[in-house]
Amino acid sequence: MPKYLLIMRGTDESNAAMMAGIDEMIATTRQFIDEMVKAGVLLAAEGLDDPRQGVVVDFSAETPVVTDGPYGETKELFGGFFMLDVASKQEAVEWAKRVPVARGAKIEIRRVPGSDEVPQA
Repeated sequence: MPKYLLIMRGTDESNAAMMAGIDEMIATTRQFIDEMVKAGVLLAAEGLDDPRQGVVVDFSAETPVVTDGPYGETKELFGGFFMLDVASKQEAVEWAKRVPVARGAKIEIRRVPGSDEVPQA
């Protein structure tokens, strides 16, 4: 079956709303993860640390430049992901519609190509 990555993208506002109700959000997310495990579709799920703790390696110049986070454009930042093993993009969409997120957040869905689809040198 194909794999799909559900990438959680939050804004400053949706992240603040999520943090305001963090205990409820954690409980709801755990329940959602349990449902995906029971359905046999969850391969991995991780949240990401605060972007202020990250760095960016920029390859625009000849020598890579490393800068501390947050990123230059912080309207939408990746907050975590779910990796699913489902039959179709539509099934991934149906799971994404159920992800517990705060109003204003988005879920980006990307198919993960299999190793047999990667061009060989």
